[in-house]
Amino acid sequence: MSTRMFYDYDCSLEALAGKTIVFVGYGNQGRAQASNLRDTLNASTVFEPPKIVIANREDDYAGTADRDGFGHTSDFAAAAAEADVLFLLVPDQHLTVDPSTDIVMVAPRMIGASVRSRFVSEQGFPCFVSVEQDGTGHAWPVALSLCLGIGATKGGVIESSCREETLLDLFAEQALFPMIIATFQESYKTLKRLGCSDEALCHEMWMSKEPAEVFEKMADDGFIRQLKLHSTVSQYGQLKGSSEVDTSLMVKEFKRVSEERILGGTFAKEFSALESASTGGVDVRLQDLYQVANESELARGERRVRERLGLPTS
Repeated sequence: MSTRMFYDYDCSLEALAGKTIVFVGYGNQGRAQASNLRDTLNASTVFEPPKIVIANREDDYAGTADRDGFGHTSDFAAAAAEADVLFLLVPDQHLTVDPSTDIVMVAPRMIGASVRSRFVSEQGFPCFVSVEQDGTGHAWPVALSLCLGIGATKGGVIESSCREETLLDLFAEQALFPMIIATFQESYKTLKRLGCSDEALCHEMWMSKEPAEVFEKMADDGFIRQLKLHSTVSQYGQLKGSSEVDTSLMVKEFKRVSEERILGGTFAKEFSALESASTGGVDVRLQDLYQVANESELARGERRVRERLGLPTS
């Protein structure tokens, strides 16, 4: 099944002319997207340039917004009342929106630093776009203007939906990458028991950056095609080994996470309860999880190696 893609030539900034655009949150994505939009608008010939406003609580991000020349307000209600376009770049929340209001999704598929660096280098970056509610009848022109403004359309923006984006994003965070973390931890313990040193394990498994290079080649050359860059022994081992792995427990876990935790709403209820807790909520739970992770055999071995090499450990 294929979907639509949009490029620079499909979009115009005219839908943003004269508008007040408010970014709620100036974190990693907020800073990158606001900076990209400002640079695009400064280089454009839009008849009536939009106004960019940053709304952020009084924290380090607010100071960054000031230093970047945007300034900021911590009066979220006043900023929202002024906005024609409201970027919500804060942790996901459940919202009730009037039916006459447009709801669009513009979701870069990269971390904020890369959204900015790839814009500056004129490379573009992958991004999802959707219209979830077309209250005015003009939601698509605005959505595509925003994609063009932040620099996403240079490489092609993919039509998606909030449901698809949420499923993919949370599945990666709660199923795919946890499986990778657990695989590395168990591999480390197995090979350590067989006599491998911490130094050899850390460098072989990740510190050499070989896995990062493999993933980069997957993106550049193709997921399977990049195997041709490996030795014949490696190609044989990876292809034969992956075909023989018993994935039944993995499939069961993926089904649980996708259908129960994400689409079934279990995770949303769990996270909302943490956020509303009076005992520190998410931050306290994260500290507990980090403490467990940092006491794993892999983490302890890595600390020893990094200390020996004079590298930061905290």
